[in-house]
Amino acid sequence: MLARGRALLGFAQLITGDRHQAEDIVQEVLARTHLRWARVSRMEAPEAYVRKAITREYLSWRRRRASSEKVLADVPDRPLPADLAASTVDRDRMWRLLAGLPPTQRAVLVLRFYCDLPDEQIADVLGRARSTVRAEASRAMARLRTMIASDAAQEAFHG
Repeated sequence: MLARGRALLGFAQLITGDRHQAEDIVQEVLARTHLRWARVSRMEAPEAYVRKAITREYLSWRRRRASSEKVLADVPDRPLPADLAASTVDRDRMWRLLAGLPPTQRAVLVLRFYCDLPDEQIADVLGRARSTVRAEASRAMARLRTMIASDAAQEAFHG
C-alpha cells in the first residue's frame, strides 16, 4: 500500500476537501488495516478495500466531529501565471461546489468520477443499494447545476 499511498491520499482529499483531514483519515485507516494486512493483502482488490475503509471513515468522521474550523486557501507568495491562475480559480470553484454537497453525495461523485467506479462498486463501498447510489448521484448533480446557475446569476448581477 505504500506505493499507492499518494493515490489514496489524493482520493481522501477529494472526498474530504481538506488535505489535513484526508491525511488523518488515511493514517487512521492504514493503521487499522496494518493490524490485519496479512488477510487484506490476500484479497482480490486490497486497494478497493482500503478505499472503502477511507470512505466509511470519512462518513463516520463527519458524524463524530462537528468542527467550527474554517478551511482557508493558501495564499501564494508570488502571482500565478494567467493560465495557472485560471485553472486554480476553476479548481477552487469545484472544491467550493463539492463542499456544498452532503458527505454521501460528495463521496458518490468522487467514487464515480475520480475513481471511475460503477454504481455496483460504489454501493458496496458505501454499504447502500445501487438505486440509492443512483439517486444520490442524481441529487448531487442537480444540486451542482443549481449552485452553478446561482453563481452565474450572481456574477451577472454583480459583474
